Amino acid sequence: MAFNGTYELESQENFEPFMKSFGIPDDVIEKVKDIKRVTKIEQNGDHFVISVTTGDSVLRNEFTIGQESEMNSVTGQKNKTTVNLVDGKLVVDMNGIDSVTEISGDLLINVMTLNDIVYKSVSQRVA
Repeated sequence: MAFNGTYELESQENFEPFMKSFGIPDDVIEKVKDIKRVTKIEQNGDHFVISVTTGDSVLRNEFTIGQESEMNSVTGQKNKTTVNLVDGKLVVDMNGIDSVTEISGDLLINVMTLNDIVYKSVSQRVA
């Protein structure tokens, strides 16, 4: 499945509890929760570059399916991990956070689970 494209956040569930679980202060969560977020995915075979822009902040990760890579987490920590492709979905465990990303039509759906907190974001393809 081709992930190439640019996607704009359409909806999210459990953002605040998920961010609080990392110790992010309430004022910071409140400030960023409604900021436009754009995800750009460049896929060339098994090689991916994913850039997530939130306001002025850009989180960029580059990896090849099945190979260990150093990646930045949502908290800014660098972790060595391996992204796998399972049933057409990008699956990774990064420092205890299970992440599954899939394409459904023009939607990019990401579900991240930490302990019993499940965060889901849905982004619409814009390009």
